[in-house]
Amino acid sequence: MEITTLTPKLGAEVHNVDLGNLTPVDEEGVKDLFRKHLVLVFRDQALTREQHKAFGRLFGELQTHPAKTNLGMPGDPEIFDINITAKTKVANGESWHTDLSCEPVPPMASALYITEVPPSGGGDTLFANMHEAYATLSEPLRELIGELSAFHDGRKDLKVYGYELRPGQTYPSASHPVVPVHPDTGQPLLFVNEPFTESINELTAAESDALLDILYKHIETNTRFHCRVKWEPNTLVLWDNRAVHHHAVWDYYPESRRGERVTVKSPARPAPARSL
Repeated sequence: MEITTLTPKLGAEVHNVDLGNLTPVDEEGVKDLFRKHLVLVFRDQALTREQHKAFGRLFGELQTHPAKTNLGMPGDPEIFDINITAKTKVANGESWHTDLSCEPVPPMASALYITEVPPSGGGDTLFANMHEAYATLSEPLRELIGELSAFHDGRKDLKVYGYELRPGQTYPSASHPVVPVHPDTGQPLLFVNEPFTESINELTAAESDALLDILYKHIETNTRFHCRVKWEPNTLVLWDNRAVHHHAVWDYYPESRRGERVTVKSPARPAPARSL
């Protein structure tokens, strides 16, 4: 394998590897690169759905998507479908977020395999390093948020797509520390995102809104801890869902972008940095 870094602190392209036919040495190499770079880009992959799933399972059990298990939407529950066309009203992932932070145990990783890209260009995905997002806050603000927890509610995200729960339906919600630690490294990171985070539990509504707005703007506007992936057909991108936020740029209307994503379960809930 050969590596081309995207930025010094986030992201790498991995060359000369076939994800559908990994050797044991390749598997360990990919896992090491994942721990180091947090976002990995693999181009020119020809994967079946089962091969895509098998790659995800190298990192753990796959997580089923609540839109399919809880709401009865059709399709494979281990697959999240990306199908943005001229008929789409709200594109998936248009706000900075981490996947399914509303789950009691949010996923550890996501692997998105894009097979169709807009012919005229566009449709890039931006990523942000949440270790750096936390580290670049002022010390007084780090001290404040280190004692806080936030409520993440999947119903907030559903409303963006015009979906309201019907009687008898449920959707995940959970509280997580605003500053958890990464389970592999013990390093603190920022863990709030606009699509799923409803409020900070210890603050009034007005205080919560004001503080979350500061944190969201910090994540969105500090390009020094971002990287950008330009998609090509048959590209798979793997990212650490605990330590990285992403934003799918919808700048290609009315053209289409299609693919499928799998997410990998985390073995444990996020642990607050203050407990260590």
